[in-house]
Amino acid sequence: MLDEMSKSLVDGNMPDVKRLTEEFLEQGVKPEVIVNKGLIPGMDIVGIRFKKKEISVPEVLMSARAMHASLEILKPLLSRSDMKPLGVIAIGTVKGDIHDIGKNLVAMMLEGAGFHVIDVGIDVPSERFVEIVRTKKPDILGLSALLNATLSSMKDVIKALESVRLRGDVKVMVGGAPVTQNFADEIGADAYAEDAREAVVKAKEILGIK
Repeated sequence: MLDEMSKSLVDGNMPDVKRLTEEFLEQGVKPEVIVNKGLIPGMDIVGIRFKKKEISVPEVLMSARAMHASLEILKPLLSRSDMKPLGVIAIGTVKGDIHDIGKNLVAMMLEGAGFHVIDVGIDVPSERFVEIVRTKKPDILGLSALLNATLSSMKDVIKALESVRLRGDVKVMVGGAPVTQNFADEIGADAYAEDAREAVVKAKEILGIK
């Protein structure tokens, strides 16, 4: 039946995913099992199909909504269990850029993979990213930019972290339409992800998760 949940998630069938979540809990299935055997495999398939361009952004968003419907039920129970997230990732669109669809997709895929995600929002100044790193202590800081004109803001964030000696406390992953691996290397980022699926792969690599 957990396979059935994964299939419903891939199909973006929120009512079915929510119903199955409630049924599993009534049957005594542990919340962490539902996440690890139902939600995560489903979102993994969504990521693979999206990378292959077999599905579009609206379809990914439907699957993400279905996932969140299940997590809304499970989160209070997970907080009382021993299940730990794979890691903590703070993600935001850099200063001067208000695009958020790509960022949201990445955030949803990371959450679906088992990470705890802190969405910092859009048009985020360097100072705000620094504050998040200092107070929330994420394992990874994700920076998104969709405009060529805002690429320099990514470099500004890294410089700001260096200036307050926090750069060594967090890994920085960058992405967005104008971003390339060469640019990521130039500004000293730890990783570059071409799309949401790759962001999950790179995040696991950065943290040594297999």
